Amino acid sequence: MTPPGAVPPAPHPALPLLGWLTLCFSASLGAVFVSSDRWYAGLVKPSWNPPAWVFGPIWTLLYMLMAVSAWLIWHKGGWKTQWRALSWFLVQLLLNAFWTPLFFGRHLLGLAFAEILVLWLALAVTLGLFWRIRKVAAVLLIPYLIWVSIAATLNLAIWRLNP
Repeated sequence: MTPPGAVPPAPHPALPLLGWLTLCFSASLGAVFVSSDRWYAGLVKPSWNPPAWVFGPIWTLLYMLMAVSAWLIWHKGGWKTQWRALSWFLVQLLLNAFWTPLFFGRHLLGLAFAEILVLWLALAVTLGLFWRIRKVAAVLLIPYLIWVSIAATLNLAIWRLNP
């Protein structure tokens, strides 16, 4: 217990980062709503479709980079100071979480494509806001923006090949 008038001890520096990691990885919970892999395996895909084993490691790395990026922004004044940039980060994270159930769960390829375009725009806004606050935080989001660009292109190609 902290005596009256005393400053409470600061939380361990790893706790906020752990919170951001948990939040970012929670976006992958959309996979719970995914139908069987047989549906995806049966789709016509472009020749440049990445092999299935690539997705897990890439998303693991991207979620870690996203968490560190958000934590770096949060570390520059918390929610009180960085509410705008962090709110955009949460918007794009929510859009990220919604794409999987749309594409894999509901098989709504066109709607998933529209949604991933909105995700891309929200992510670009987030990256721009992060750039103004802390450039390294923005740079950490660049691989994610590249991957979302690839995913959007792949989504469009699959939608067109599977009318």
